Amino acid sequence: MGTEGASGNGNARHNARVIAGRYRLEERLGRGGMGVVWRATDQLLGRGVAVKELPVDETLSAAEARKQRERTLREARALAQLSHPHITVVHDVVEDDERPYIVLELIDGPSLAERIARDGPVDADEAARIGIDLLCALRAAHAAGVLHRDLKPANVLLENGTDRVVLTDFGIARVAGATTLTEHGSFVGSPEYTAPERMAGARTGPESDLWSLGALLCTALSGESPFRRDSLGGVLHAVVVDEVRPPVEAGPILPVVRGLLEREPDRRLDADAAERMLRAFRRTGVTPEVPPLEGDPPHRRP
Repeated sequence: MGTEGASGNGNARHNARVIAGRYRLEERLGRGGMGVVWRATDQLLGRGVAVKELPVDETLSAAEARKQRERTLREARALAQLSHPHITVVHDVVEDDERPYIVLELIDGPSLAERIARDGPVDADEAARIGIDLLCALRAAHAAGVLHRDLKPANVLLENGTDRVVLTDFGIARVAGATTLTEHGSFVGSPEYTAPERMAGARTGPESDLWSLGALLCTALSGESPFRRDSLGGVLHAVVVDEVRPPVEAGPILPVVRGLLEREPDRRLDADAAERMLRAFRRTGVTPEVPPLEGDPPHRRP
């Protein structure tokens, strides 16, 4: 992952900012709409961590600033409920100088978006592997009542050395029973990866995350979302109205991609079925049109 503000010498480390008397911020790993992520050291336990900082916008009213803090704390609560090898771990939540920070597991590796930008699209077997791991992560989150709502390549990390797939950034996650922070007339998320029912302001459930996974798989295979357009209005129209056209590169796993990109949530492929189909593809090189039964014997590629 590209970094800025590296602290590779002793003076930089000596001058690094320490928050909550414990976490030394050393390198900026990335910046997004939900905050800045730092590589840091937990000085108490002597381990590397990632620290997510929510910048303070001085133009915000007190109510708006409170809403930002609530969003950060909601991400922490959502993640803290989850324990899964393909979901980033929350270690701590702290405040320093009235600014909230989330202390996370440090994943040494690029995002899927960075990997695609650097190396180009992945092949169908790698896309299926990534898809299976993300489906496992989503099932665990959904079982805990947590919806991600912003699944996209930038929020999927690939650990160096192991290629472990890790779902991160639950910054706009919705926890069952929690009050939504989306105000009327505003939208949070990434439109190219957002399900049509969310675009239309209708119900949001686990199926919406599965639509996002379908779009993500298309991007992994072809290099861009099938819903990318020149304007936000064009993206909205593509997601809600236009014919869904998966890229030709999705051909080997097309039944899964089509099933995930079904506009009607009740007809969308569910996580269990999608995983069985992708596993069948990885075993045999052929994606079944319908999910195999769980007891089906494996058939190897010729």
